[in-house]
Amino acid sequence: MRIIKLDAIDSTNSFLKKMIYREVVEDYTVVVAQYQTHGRGQMGTSWSSDRGKNLLFSLFKDLSVHVVEFPFYISMAISLAILRALQFLQIPDLSIKWPNDILSADKKVCGILIENVIKDRLNSTIIGIGVNVNQIKFDHLPQASSLKNITGVHYDLDEVLHHIMTFTKVYSQLLQDAQYDAVKEEYESYLFRKDKPSTFRMDNGTLFSGSLKGVTKYGKLMVAIDDGVVKKYDLKEITLMY
Repeated sequence: MRIIKLDAIDSTNSFLKKMIYREVVEDYTVVVAQYQTHGRGQMGTSWSSDRGKNLLFSLFKDLSVHVVEFPFYISMAISLAILRALQFLQIPDLSIKWPNDILSADKKVCGILIENVIKDRLNSTIIGIGVNVNQIKFDHLPQASSLKNITGVHYDLDEVLHHIMTFTKVYSQLLQDAQYDAVKEEYESYLFRKDKPSTFRMDNGTLFSGSLKGVTKYGKLMVAIDDGVVKKYDLKEITLMY
């Protein structure tokens, strides 16, 4: 496993993208940065982090060894790998907020941004991961926390990375072995607020009540509404309020 460590960069995902187009990148290449000037999250959001306190990295995953028909399985596998790594570090009450935020109780400790590289088919993916590790204050981010805030322990960033990569290889092997149902079932078992009455907001601002039931193989959220009908929603269509 090749690990490239940088002091500061605009985005580790962008750095890896440029590498792909100028050289052959080996599987599980990791780019770690102390600080990102333009870190990105889901839906074009920014990712803010204090310098040197959190784990900010991107992973190159070669998919040429197997075919992933439904790309959302990559998101599920990576979410589970991080959750398992944090469980190993004894972070309590972990869950996955659809599609791939990792929560401890109701506080976000990790975000994931997956950018698939498609030529004639999906042949590789760049996975950007931000784990709030030792940062204490999160101004204007009331739903964010860190491993240190939760446990009081100061963590070694390299150790956290090592555990995440160990479990990433485990779940990548499951995909390579076509254990798709097992990955999806485990992912759904950790979904935040699954089977609990919840409030959702449509992209037009409309609020409605429903119960999260699971996800489709395409990554859409399945929500049972008041009349018992289960509807499917894309990431751009709906937000879980909490």
